[in-house]
Amino acid sequence: MKLYFCRHSFCMNLIVDVGNTNIKLAVFSKNELVYKVVCQNQEFPIALAALSQRFSEISHCIVSAVGRFSKDYVDLLSGQYVLIQLTNNTLVPFVNAYGTPLTLGVDRIALASAAALKFPKENVLIIDAGSCITYDFLTSDNHYKGGAISPGISMRYKAMGHFTAGLPNLEKEKPISFVGDSTVACMHSGVIYGVVSEIEGAINRYKHEYSDLTIILTGGDADFLRESIKLGIFANSNFLLEGLHSILEHNKH
Repeated sequence: MKLYFCRHSFCMNLIVDVGNTNIKLAVFSKNELVYKVVCQNQEFPIALAALSQRFSEISHCIVSAVGRFSKDYVDLLSGQYVLIQLTNNTLVPFVNAYGTPLTLGVDRIALASAAALKFPKENVLIIDAGSCITYDFLTSDNHYKGGAISPGISMRYKAMGHFTAGLPNLEKEKPISFVGDSTVACMHSGVIYGVVSEIEGAINRYKHEYSDLTIILTGGDADFLRESIKLGIFANSNFLLEGLHSILEHNKH
């Protein structure tokens, strides 16, 4: 279990972000993130109990689940807080102009909500580098248009190890050189520089169409990638949590 602590404050909202690998629990006081813990799925009841005891002022909670989240866990939350489960029918602070709105992932809904809150009247491209790399575009008139989805860093490594007989299973590592001098070095170069080139290429395509573009890089691999991307970006690993908080506040009214 990984724990992140900012500073103590009176807290109002609990955010539960259920990903494909971990669950993040975050506490917001007003619009400020004051506490965050990351746990495995099976650790959730223990993490929740400790958090609830520490922050008795929490009254509302929102759950966003792209990974597995049992009904028992939902019941734990609904027994303690006013609970919202994020779906495609939840009220959001932007206009959803996606061609298939019922298929839009709740994680992407949260990212677009954060962009609508933090960058009003701006064209915003949100790049979420996680299990997959997602690109989400919100226009200056607050319309969500869509974007793109591609394999994330870990998925690319796993695909090479799984679908070939001769390539090893590797963990991500920054390459020493663009020209790899061994099979392992070539794999690191191919994955990392390939992802960087993809992201920079996507940014350039959007900038060609929208010169006044704000770019956000977030997700689990954001810190790993941000120094390698030479184009102007804002890196914010908590952007999705901030978006979920904005949705929860939006639905209180």
